[in-house]
Amino acid sequence: MSEFDYDLFVIGAGSGGVRASRIAASHGAKVAVAEEFRIGGTCVIRGCVPKKLLVYGSQFAEELTDAAHYGWQIGNLHFDWPTLRDTVLRDVDRLEAAYTSTLDNNKVEHFHERATVAGPNSVRLASGREMTARYILVATGAWPVMPEFAGNEHCITSNEVFHLPELPRRVVIQGAGYIAMEFAGIFNALGCKVTVVNRSDVILRGYDEALRDRLLQITMARGIEYKFHCPITKVEKQADGSFLATPGTQDPIPADAVLIATGRRPNTVGLGLENAGIALGEKGQIPVDEYSKTSCDSIYAVGDVTDRVQLTPIAIREGQAVADALFGGVRRTVAYDCIPSAVFSQPPLASVGLTEGQARNQYGNVKVYSSDFRPMKNVFAGRAERGLYKLVVDANTDRVLGVHMIGPDSPEILQAAAIAVQAKLTKADFDATVALHPSMAEELVLMR
Repeated sequence: MSEFDYDLFVIGAGSGGVRASRIAASHGAKVAVAEEFRIGGTCVIRGCVPKKLLVYGSQFAEELTDAAHYGWQIGNLHFDWPTLRDTVLRDVDRLEAAYTSTLDNNKVEHFHERATVAGPNSVRLASGREMTARYILVATGAWPVMPEFAGNEHCITSNEVFHLPELPRRVVIQGAGYIAMEFAGIFNALGCKVTVVNRSDVILRGYDEALRDRLLQITMARGIEYKFHCPITKVEKQADGSFLATPGTQDPIPADAVLIATGRRPNTVGLGLENAGIALGEKGQIPVDEYSKTSCDSIYAVGDVTDRVQLTPIAIREGQAVADALFGGVRRTVAYDCIPSAVFSQPPLASVGLTEGQARNQYGNVKVYSSDFRPMKNVFAGRAERGLYKLVVDANTDRVLGVHMIGPDSPEILQAAAIAVQAKLTKADFDATVALHPSMAEELVLMR
């Protein structure tokens, strides 16, 4: 008989927790996972997957508008928000069932209630039941930040936006990160009046400056308004159910929905980590070493709750690395130096490797190649919007240090380019590759 109830107990059944559970079980471990909300976590239930589906739905507005240039005559156009919303939510249900089946098929026991850490080798469920585990993995993700200001109870976050009873005619969005910019694009495409307010004058901090500037120009031309250096100080509900959102000291902005997208905080409140002697970081994150182990030898943490890199594929890799190390005899770390990322704004942008500024700081002597072009589809449809691709290259070795793109389908193209950056290919390797014509992707190998 084992001295523990389980070999591994996972708190949180999101992407990282489910992967760790499945892999540990495949190595023969007895595994249980507790989830207080829905199996699948933020990405599947109320994050990147349903948001991407809303992006797809909203893009039909542009496609249908452009269709006339391609010979299609479409009349009596009408958009119905409940249809899109409910279709997205049904797909979320499907995905949750698929994730649950994954746990069941791998004989992972799951508890649909909150679990907290009761000690180095014990967890306590909300029902009061206490269980022991040789190892505990915390994978509780992160939670949207809600700033303190008068009337913030009238605002919504990315958690609630998927459940809006009707499409708001006027939307005020606070924040200018990827969540804010993606929802700004969605609502704008669906015909809403969108105003983005931000505490600084920088959107998408951390992305290449040229791409940020291009996205700002295009979205302004599409009708999105920006108010910089003036975060919301007050939201007042009106008699008709609408709101007045006051940005800084400026005049109030009428709105039917006020979305706060100012970042996410590690979900560690009340988790009981102090019972295992684990002290949280200044942002509430769980400090871990390169193998995702906390200061307690029996407790590990992966994903957004560690605040290393808040991306689903990273949580998945970290979860698998922990499971392989603890039960599969394979000990490895996760590399964080070449992570591709995308913003599904409209148009989308994607990036991998160093930005031009980062490369100059680290390498000094760099070369920058760019292609500023009008996509063929935009030309034919009479759209003035231009795409922009950049290659950042080490001038001494010719190695490609970064690839940055904005334009239609950039995330799909970037994934292949990320392989080249990860493989440390050179600009000469790009140049030696035959172009695939006609395509936007061919611009990557035609820059001189």
